[in-house]
Amino acid sequence: MKILRSIAISVLLASHAPLARGASVEVNILPQFNHAPLVFDTLTNQTATAQKISVTRLDFLISDFALRRADGAWIEQTNQFACISARQGKTSFAVDNLPAGDFDRVRFHIGLEPGINHADSAQWPAGHPLNPNVNQLYWGWSQEYVFLAFEGMWQNGAKQSGFSYHLATDRELMTVELPVALNPHSDRQLQIAFDLDKILGGQYVIGLSDATDTTHSRANDVLAMRMRENVEHAFSATVAQASRLSPISKMGQTNGTPILRYLVAPNATPYKFTISRFFPRPDLPRDNPLTVEGVSLGSELFFDRRLSADNTESCAACHHPRVGLAENRRFSRGIGGEIGTRNAMPLENLAWKKEFFWDGRAASLREQVLQPIQNPIEMHESLDYLVTKLSADPNYRRLFVNAFGSGEITPDRIARALEQFLLVQVSFDSKFDRVALGREKFTPEEQRGFQLFHTEYDPAHGQYGADCFHCHGGALFQSQSFANNGLDTEFKDQGRYIVTKRDGDRGKFAVPSLRNVAVTAPYMHDGRFRTLEEVVEHYCTGMKRSATLDPNLAKHPDGGVPLSESDKRALVAFLKTLTDERFLPQPAVASAPGN
Repeated sequence: MKILRSIAISVLLASHAPLARGASVEVNILPQFNHAPLVFDTLTNQTATAQKISVTRLDFLISDFALRRADGAWIEQTNQFACISARQGKTSFAVDNLPAGDFDRVRFHIGLEPGINHADSAQWPAGHPLNPNVNQLYWGWSQEYVFLAFEGMWQNGAKQSGFSYHLATDRELMTVELPVALNPHSDRQLQIAFDLDKILGGQYVIGLSDATDTTHSRANDVLAMRMRENVEHAFSATVAQASRLSPISKMGQTNGTPILRYLVAPNATPYKFTISRFFPRPDLPRDNPLTVEGVSLGSELFFDRRLSADNTESCAACHHPRVGLAENRRFSRGIGGEIGTRNAMPLENLAWKKEFFWDGRAASLREQVLQPIQNPIEMHESLDYLVTKLSADPNYRRLFVNAFGSGEITPDRIARALEQFLLVQVSFDSKFDRVALGREKFTPEEQRGFQLFHTEYDPAHGQYGADCFHCHGGALFQSQSFANNGLDTEFKDQGRYIVTKRDGDRGKFAVPSLRNVAVTAPYMHDGRFRTLEEVVEHYCTGMKRSATLDPNLAKHPDGGVPLSESDKRALVAFLKTLTDERFLPQPAVASAPGN
């Protein structure tokens, strides 16, 4: 059995793909509610049963896009896929290589054919719509995709509750077929309206209640079957002309490759990047290829106290290798005894993250690593003076020559080296991983915890799990999302809102990985919980309601998911199986070619 996947990082950029022949059509998905453009996060949408709801998530997969000629022949785009994430503004894709002629119907699937749905999800390249790290719609516990995720809040008497509808499994594959008058050589845009009110008020009128506010499409789930039929009749199509196509994703492809500037020494050794066979392929920076020399330089910088103004604090001072590159303090201490306001995040498996810091204010690791250096309550060093200090060291000049081809030291090169070092800090050899490979077995208590973790709490459908997998699912036990997990009713720290200025992001913070969680205490963005037992208790009895509470928590009873004391212990026991002893003694350092 193949256990690991190694990716040799080439220092050459990939060439552009050849231009597709034929015409291209831009497909725009237009989410609507009662024929008006959908506004996310506002409790103003009225359903067919006169209930007020907000929509906080609308994600779905499109496959097998086809157009029908006037003579009845279908032109199909087989093995092509698109991922729609409406709240994030990802609502467009391009269909290429269309022949000339007039078309009178369009057809596509919401979801995937069984052969694709149950295939190895780790096969898809970085950036591909079916890469789980791109779509965030893969259920690792059942090894299949969610076809459509529709989530939000609803007014449930005096309180706001959540709804969470996940249409999945082969039974719920949806087929949408619409009339259209389209000629790809003159009509360059196909606009497809998705009327979300019809999901709850189409052929089947669905009223929200504690018994109907969630579905996970299990066998014989009548609610899921009715929603599937409603979704299939919730679309309509129109065409429009456009002078040029927007810079959008093509079906099954990433956006067009930009012109990149990359720095690498001529004789640098490509780094052998090794990951679990279960992990999705990461989208590594193409303008900063991983090399043994670059990683080694980054390691030297990470542990160097000269990165701080008074030469007392290194990156490792707040991110200790023996505790998962985290810190066992509630708040980190900077130079001069200054105390921060947030807990230091663990730094493993960052190659799969897209935004950094608890509020996501950095769009890349390269951007992130320079901020603590300059932060006045952390390392408080100017980049100019840091360059001066490092340039005076002959050893650093040699290391920069080895990594980048010259001894010139700049903030950009410092950031590139630190980025490379952090990207290779990969954790994937815990007891959980060895159980997945058939090498070990869980204890009965750990097995119970595993079942609780991966089972929803849905009494109406006979499910009594802990519902952890919604936010911490998949092989990485993390997501790209930001969530309010019920810590407060009012927010001293506004979290993600500070970056986006969207009211729906108040009190939301990055969802961290749970790998090595047993050693990364204290927990939460403010380090308020000292033990895993306190964390579990929060989700059972301490959860607080607010307008931005995650719907997958807001659908639960007041306080949280009621677990027995033995089940709480079982959940903690399972979380401890995510500890990777191989990773903890010290982070990976590239000391020899191929390391």
